[in-house]
Amino acid sequence: MRNGKIGVTTENIFPVIKKFLYSDHEIFLRELISNAVDATQKLRTLSAKGEMQGELGELKVRVEVDSEKRLLKIRDNGIGMTAEEVDRYINQIAFSGAEEFMAKYQDQAIIGHFGLGFYSSFMVSDKVEIYTQSYREEAPSVHWSCTGTPEFEMEELEEKLARGTEIVLHLSEDMKEYAESAAIEGLLKKYCRFLPVEIVFGKVKEWKDGKYQDTEKDNVINNIEPLWTRMPSEITEEQYKNFYSELYPMSDEPLFSIHLNIDYPFNLTVSSTSRRFATTSRFKRTRSSSTATRST
Repeated sequence: MRNGKIGVTTENIFPVIKKFLYSDHEIFLRELISNAVDATQKLRTLSAKGEMQGELGELKVRVEVDSEKRLLKIRDNGIGMTAEEVDRYINQIAFSGAEEFMAKYQDQAIIGHFGLGFYSSFMVSDKVEIYTQSYREEAPSVHWSCTGTPEFEMEELEEKLARGTEIVLHLSEDMKEYAESAAIEGLLKKYCRFLPVEIVFGKVKEWKDGKYQDTEKDNVINNIEPLWTRMPSEITEEQYKNFYSELYPMSDEPLFSIHLNIDYPFNLTVSSTSRRFATTSRFKRTRSSSTATRST
């Protein structure tokens, strides 16, 4: 094990992060999930280019909460990190692993920036841990921890972990609301409902013997194939109505549906099902390697 100091320009960075990084503390979950999705998409890219050997296996992001211990865990089976990469992307604040990856692999749907986004976790946590295993099988597994100061601990583990990264948040006493299942599920549905990797939060429940019980089926929060990613000829009117109902469950049925595709000056695909002209849209900028997905 070794100890060190995170590369920041001021030792007051953590109070700034905790209070002012984002106006809404709940954004931390969106940032961590985006990082997990990025890691998964990176692995798919490497596999498609023949730079990653072996089976991809299950590519899902799993979220777990322990209300009694005030723990929140986000786990992916993506690209993982070596000790050197943890040093580079975690111990140097605001250095973006996603940006570096994008420079090498153009036109890939990498969402975020594994830099300050990760450190948003300290807005709600007294301590954050990382357990990670690189897709490079020869690399040892790594454990990193920090208690919200510039001091961190990092060690290579004797035990080999499964490929990917697990973030463990030890939530602060005044942020224990994020240790409640209902709160986390609400935030996942708010921020993650159309991400391209399945987000799993517990198991689907069914009513049995007078109470709700877990089944064996994963509770997948998001829709990885929203209507705007499909051709209009593949979509029925009933599917448009169901999609609108998913977005606006308390509304009446829509009066009509419009599906548009515009090529210039940028590609725009819109699925619109509305009484008030509500739209869901996917934008692809012609001179950028990123793709943004937006719902309105």
